[in-house]
Amino acid sequence: MTPDPLAAPTDGASADRVPAIALDAGQTGIKARTTGTPRDAVHPGIRTDAPLLPQLAAVVRAELERTDVAIEVVAAGVSGLTDAEADADALRQLLADTGIARVVMAHDSTTSFLGALGDGQGVVVAAGTGVVTLAVGPTDVARVDGWGYLMGDAGSGYWIGREALDAVMRAYDGRGAPTALTDAVRAQWPHLPDAYIDLQSDPGKVGVVAAFAEPVARAALEGDGVAISISRRAAAELAASAAAALRRTGQADASAEVCAIGGVFGSPVLREAFETAATAAGFRLVPPRGHGIDGVERLVHLSPQHPLAASVRRSTTA
Repeated sequence: MTPDPLAAPTDGASADRVPAIALDAGQTGIKARTTGTPRDAVHPGIRTDAPLLPQLAAVVRAELERTDVAIEVVAAGVSGLTDAEADADALRQLLADTGIARVVMAHDSTTSFLGALGDGQGVVVAAGTGVVTLAVGPTDVARVDGWGYLMGDAGSGYWIGREALDAVMRAYDGRGAPTALTDAVRAQWPHLPDAYIDLQSDPGKVGVVAAFAEPVARAALEGDGVAISISRRAAAELAASAAAALRRTGQADASAEVCAIGGVFGSPVLREAFETAATAAGFRLVPPRGHGIDGVERLVHLSPQHPLAASVRRSTTA
């Protein structure tokens, strides 16, 4: 049997593995795992205003330089991956001089699911700066949201941060309730009337806004009513996405497994509200079996019969 280039070795050593680089590519950062290295590396996140494939190729080259390992396979799970960008052959061509023989790519909803639930069934809600929900049933797959900060990502870190900024400016105007979140926003912009100008001109504004999810979580835990409301509404959005995905894959009436991952669920108030909604719907909450980068590693050996196999793009050039 041909050895799986990305399968975990059974003897605890990595020497027998075919050398590979796995990329878990998000907006906040790109995690890279290279065979034979003691720890994962983190590179700057994807820029949505620039072509994707050259960014991924640059990270692969940085890993090759950092590790000095001869690599045969690159696997990538990519946030916001479109059909047009999911060109494994094109990425391999960008790396033609490196000796890399194969490229495997998928949307990060696929790799998040594989990392969290393996090749099983259920739904994974992955909420960080953005959010995407993926359900896998016996034969069908359903993706919900993940439509970006302008059109979707309801309940994400960006969504929470945007709600926080809105609440602070409402309080400033006298249109909304006072909130402790004002102090967090003033720490970024001491003169609030200038905040929107600075933010709009900031090329990293998505990350700046999403960063306010953390003070929302703290303020909610300390009893701030506005922060609690934002957290609970975010949880409701995330629970609604999970329910929709399960319904579309024929699992709405079953005790389906629900796995919630990502930094957003680090908020105790939000997580409790999400778990309450999921349990009330009859779903079964389970912890993740691994992480997104583990799911990227599982791409190569995913069974062709698995419902997710159609979502994986593989290079065909040799």
